[in-house]
Amino acid sequence: MIDEAKRRVAYINEMIESGHAKELVMEGEKYHADQLTRIAHDIVTRGARVILIAGPSSSGKTSTSHKLCLELLAQGKQPVALSLDNWYLNGDLTPLKVDGTKDYESVYAIDLEQLEDDLKALVAGKEIALPTFNFAEEKREYPGETLSLENEAVLVVEGIHALNPILTRHLKDSDKYKIFASPMSPVSLDGETWIPTYVHRLLRRMSRDYRTRGKSPQQTIAGWDDVREGEVKWIEPFRDQADVEFDTSMLYELPAIRYALETALQSVPAAAAEYQTVEKLLFYLSFFEGLEASYIPRTSILREFIGGSQFNVG
Repeated sequence: MIDEAKRRVAYINEMIESGHAKELVMEGEKYHADQLTRIAHDIVTRGARVILIAGPSSSGKTSTSHKLCLELLAQGKQPVALSLDNWYLNGDLTPLKVDGTKDYESVYAIDLEQLEDDLKALVAGKEIALPTFNFAEEKREYPGETLSLENEAVLVVEGIHALNPILTRHLKDSDKYKIFASPMSPVSLDGETWIPTYVHRLLRRMSRDYRTRGKSPQQTIAGWDDVREGEVKWIEPFRDQADVEFDTSMLYELPAIRYALETALQSVPAAAAEYQTVEKLLFYLSFFEGLEASYIPRTSILREFIGGSQFNVG
């Protein structure tokens, strides 16, 4: 086990150092493509109309939904991707935690009544007004876009609560196909020291927060326990209801994250309360050579976090 783990890390680094980073990335992308091809075939075979993709924070749900749409299109379907985020309640209606802060992780932060009406209408072939959510103003908006489904159309709906039966209790089970997406391949550095998959997600979220929301790594770390608490309460209980699990782990992920995030991590002051976590993350990343973003295709799930995705991933 120890030798196998060391060989895996050595293989990744050797591919990067020897100028074969492109092949390493292609190997990782093929792993995702093979999974999605099988899933799309299963969806078409079953005749499901509503595909539900759930998973914890920074699992790559949005990119997964877009990549699955491409696979479904190749198999003769007309997929339409929707995000549950667009049905969030306005900020003044968001449920509160015991301490009085807004509970964005709660399923009741979603306008369940409006979502139910819209999904029922779409499956019945009717047209709906398509909402978007303005996160800066915490407000759902209707910019004038509408949506209806053609005969071969399928809805691909993603969000952290997508597997919660309260969202789709009005739909027939035969119409639904449920996917749980998350990194599922923990990395062993030496056969004894493991990098848990939640660390992969923390690094992903940190990279996205730093790039798009102006949050420092220590700010992301400071809020991570609340995120994890919400996952345990609202997401994990419904994992076993999925028809299939999709592993969003990437062979080249940690080298790419190191290249994208290491400098920001190193800027966290040693006196910060989050420094102990930062130190551990830097230790994990130190085992890998950095991988430049130029090697990573714009359709990669990792692009959702490091930037440059061809998909609309927010």
